[in-house]
Amino acid sequence: MTLPTALPRLVDPRDNRLGTASHEAADRVETALWRMMSFFDTPLADLDAAQTADPGWALPLVMQAGFLLSLTEPQHQAEAQRLLDAAERLQQEAPPRERAHFEAQRAVAEGRWQHACRIWDELLLEHPRDALALQWAQLWDYHRGDAQSLRLRPARALPEWSEADPLFPCVLGLYAFGLEECNLYPQAEEIGRRAVAGDARVPWAVHAVAHVMEMQGRFEDGAAWLRQHQPGWAEGNGFAGHLWWHMGLFRLEALDVPGVQRLIDAHLSGPALQITLQRLDAVALLWRMHLLGIDVGARFVELLRDWAPRDEDAGHHAFNDLHVLVALIGADELVRAESWIARCATRVMAPEDARRSNHAVAREVGLPLMRGLLAFAHGDADAAVTALHAARGQAQRIGGSHAQRDLIDQTLLAAAARASHRHVGRALLNERRLAKPMTPLTRHWADQLGLAG
Repeated sequence: MTLPTALPRLVDPRDNRLGTASHEAADRVETALWRMMSFFDTPLADLDAAQTADPGWALPLVMQAGFLLSLTEPQHQAEAQRLLDAAERLQQEAPPRERAHFEAQRAVAEGRWQHACRIWDELLLEHPRDALALQWAQLWDYHRGDAQSLRLRPARALPEWSEADPLFPCVLGLYAFGLEECNLYPQAEEIGRRAVAGDARVPWAVHAVAHVMEMQGRFEDGAAWLRQHQPGWAEGNGFAGHLWWHMGLFRLEALDVPGVQRLIDAHLSGPALQITLQRLDAVALLWRMHLLGIDVGARFVELLRDWAPRDEDAGHHAFNDLHVLVALIGADELVRAESWIARCATRVMAPEDARRSNHAVAREVGLPLMRGLLAFAHGDADAAVTALHAARGQAQRIGGSHAQRDLIDQTLLAAAARASHRHVGRALLNERRLAKPMTPLTRHWADQLGLAG
């Protein structure tokens, strides 16, 4: 009797071996990968189709779990774990590269974010054209605030890539963002512009250049840049909300308050906010307006009503936790704000969760920042200045970007303007003056501190 011959395993367009012999499954996974890197629609439907085409292939399950985990929403944890459990049963047939992806996502699910990034680092040494590893590692470097890895990982891989690869512009976008977060602004802008120079739609690269212009105070250039590329990111793209947030920052830098309010109404409120990451952007923009003395309390109330953060989610991610607190303060829910901090503290002190990367960061940085914000809300400007200034130097550890963490600096400026001693505000304003021109927003803070001129 002649036994049937197993079909040969396939490789992806970058010569990485795949754990499937199904062309349909492989094509669907490649499409899903492009969606993950470009943010055009979610990858879930394509991954479902890949799983249907080859039920024995674990990678689509791992990719589904990884996508859900990247949203940083605790309510997705159970489904992600179910997918990983299903993938684990298929690992015996998986190639080593795909097993590494499984191990990395299992580490993410367990809260061991740094360990996951180490797995991807080792994987990329052997497979520098593994776009999935580059994409996932960049997201978790961002969530961990690891600027050096944001820059160096794509730098190690890029020379191995062909410029003809359809995903090459996406990898350039990753590199551009890493350069920007390492304050290498001219290089970041050059790489970001190169990424979007062709026909590819690369919102992450558009975003990297927007960050450069934000950090340099080029608010008019930044708004023009986003408008120029708006057809490539504003429709059908999951990243659109964040780029509208950047547009809001540029308008706020110009103190165009009516323009910011119109933008929030159109793009950062109500049905436009579907996931936590979008709500965090709305919170951050509203808080900056609150610091300028604009009454946005009703907007905070509306946002919280639609969001309804769950008490059991406290302590999952220090960056998210801080923004929930800001929303509660903005809505004048100070009792709930105090309860939220207490719940976060209880969670991150739990010994059974000691391995979670977030918990040490939350204890050492997140909770002190939140306590400073609460002091500010209670009108104790001196205590707010002391707490925020003490934690500010470690703030990158909670994740996010320089632009996002500027929420802390602007709160510190507002607190210093009300405090009995203003030397912290003066020092912070000096930093700002050397980093960017005297924009209308910076001039506002100088006036508040009595340091105009």
